[in-house]
Amino acid sequence: MAFATTSDGIRLFYEAAGAGTPIVFVHEFGGNHWSWEPQVGYFSRRHLCVTFSARGYPPSDIPEDVGQYSQARATDDIIDVMNAAGIEKAHLVGLSMGAFACLHAALRYPDRIRSAVIAGAGYGSEKAHQEFFRRNSDQVAQGFEERGARAFAPIYGESASRVQFQEKDPRGWRLFVERMAQHSDKGAANTMRGVQMRRPSLYDLEAELAALEVPLLVVVGDEDDHSIQPGIFLKRTAPRSGLAMLPKSGHTLNLEEPALFNQLLTEFITRVEAGRWGPRDSRADPNQIMRAD
Repeated sequence: MAFATTSDGIRLFYEAAGAGTPIVFVHEFGGNHWSWEPQVGYFSRRHLCVTFSARGYPPSDIPEDVGQYSQARATDDIIDVMNAAGIEKAHLVGLSMGAFACLHAALRYPDRIRSAVIAGAGYGSEKAHQEFFRRNSDQVAQGFEERGARAFAPIYGESASRVQFQEKDPRGWRLFVERMAQHSDKGAANTMRGVQMRRPSLYDLEAELAALEVPLLVVVGDEDDHSIQPGIFLKRTAPRSGLAMLPKSGHTLNLEEPALFNQLLTEFITRVEAGRWGPRDSRADPNQIMRAD
């Protein structure tokens, strides 16, 4: 088992497979390093693929102090894992909580990031729903603390943007819930309160995003309602971004639609490495409908 030691002394479990240009996969709140199996099996044929468990997720360390969990810390943890794996520069692929961390890594460490896939990002960003999201996050944290992960995982797994996965692939959804049931009660609660509840809205990062040169692929499900408008905002704000919307899909995109997700990643990474994922053509003026002169 391989572990990276972070700058604040936390050990993070990571795994590496394959060889080639590195891809680092960063999991969501409901997942762990296992969440990327459909991607690692596919991309490790031609890339070095690295997955890791975030702090608070076994077999990584589980800090007792919620102050050791934050958006900034989650971002730095990606770089610490890259350093431990001997990776100077990588493509990043993140879902939800992991997507936020990947986006912040692109903003803070652009020289280390070849590209970033930002999938299912946006929860807590919409100003109209921000306070509700924070209250709901605290309720989820209490659910893990009071009921324990084994009892609470099936409840969380039937959230409004998770039932699409359950309906399409009951077997895959059950495996997802079974793995979530093995989460640390303390780690899940601290992650929810320290990272999810406190992270800044994407809309507060507009100036930084407008100046970002790292290529982005933004991916959302069309039934993942609280990611749609933030996803459109990212597309309109970050110069070298593209937006993909998966039909009849919820939040757990890489597991819910693994073949389609892998296809999108393949095209994106190929074009980035060929230097063909540039900013929007200046002639594609959003204020124009049809050219008339």
